[in-house]
Amino acid sequence: MPAYATQLQRRRDLTEGAAAFVLARPEGFTFQAGQSINLTLVDPPEKDAKGNTRTFSLVSAPHEPFLEVATRLRTSAFKRVLAALPPGAPLQFRGPGGKFTLGEDERPAVLLAGGIGITPFVSMLRDAAQRMPQRHLTLMYANRRIEDAAYLAELQALRRQLPNLRLVPTVTGTDAPRPASAEAGPIDRTMVARHVADLSAATFFVAGPPAMVSALKTMLVEAGVDAAQVRIDEFYGY
Repeated sequence: MPAYATQLQRRRDLTEGAAAFVLARPEGFTFQAGQSINLTLVDPPEKDAKGNTRTFSLVSAPHEPFLEVATRLRTSAFKRVLAALPPGAPLQFRGPGGKFTLGEDERPAVLLAGGIGITPFVSMLRDAAQRMPQRHLTLMYANRRIEDAAYLAELQALRRQLPNLRLVPTVTGTDAPRPASAEAGPIDRTMVARHVADLSAATFFVAGPPAMVSALKTMLVEAGVDAAQVRIDEFYGY
């Protein structure tokens, strides 16, 4: 993957413990919605055993003039340094990478997200609103608490630009309050069947913690979805 120099433009808090980082977009850098970059800290004051590079899905859409990534802010050296960077701080990245993209397929797409796994789907929906607003899309988005649902307000607003988008937030915490518009419990076969009339007609995209991604892929195949129609993207660091 090609290497690029960039700089941090600004940080934006998303939820308690999660933040978005907006980067300058280098001239000539192109990507597809859903792809990722390998972001590198430049001369960080501390490192951990994993080094100073991490992979992030791009939240920004291809038509936007900036790059955006988002993450849960954990206690690793990488996350501490990233969170403390001032605007203008230099960064490097390689990319784009990955094939987790909607493409031009006209089949209905079902997007299953857990936690910060929402990031590639925000990119996809921003892109769809610009290029293919009539695409039939279902997004099911699981979080322990509704307050943990990063980008939820934007996703709700995108429904005005995407008339065929069905948005299904779900609250997995058994003691967590939830709005009437949200489901309760983890995404499972029963919940998916309630919102997707014909599983065999759709392409499924799954992103979130590895255990969730693995369980949902198994569930979908057991429900009769062709394995080739299930695309996965695992998010580590929870």
